[in-house]
Amino acid sequence: MGTELKPFHVTEGPIEAAPYMEYVTHPGAGAVTAFAGTVREWTNGKRTMYLKYEAYVPMAEKKLAQIGDEIMEKWPGSRVAIVHRVGELAISDIAVVIAVSSPHRKAAYEANEYAIEQIKKVVPIWKKEMWEDGEEWIGDQSYKPEKESENE
Repeated sequence: MGTELKPFHVTEGPIEAAPYMEYVTHPGAGAVTAFAGTVREWTNGKRTMYLKYEAYVPMAEKKLAQIGDEIMEKWPGSRVAIVHRVGELAISDIAVVIAVSSPHRKAAYEANEYAIEQIKKVVPIWKKEMWEDGEEWIGDQSYKPEKESENE
């Protein structure tokens, strides 16, 4: 492969899920789940043209690793890798990949869901939605009391 894969990483380049799935695969794993969050065109009736992500990269990578540690503690035998993209992303581009392996499938699914929810809550990555008729910074770190679960 050339360069070593960083299991908790923020990148400006396109993301492929396969290397992260490979990274977490091990002989004790009976399941590997991969979540790929992509840029959708329509959100709550507004047409998205593209998204722009920004991050405080050193802290974001530390928080991603912390989420990985929490998963390995809550779901023993699990391995985790998380990568998030920053910069301008077009419709259908992958913004985040979370790969989790575990001895059993239920744990892999639960851990993967836990990871994306924690990313939204604690990782300093911010999303700017660029619409046909405007733009807005979105992010749970600033807490949006209304509409908190509408966009899921």
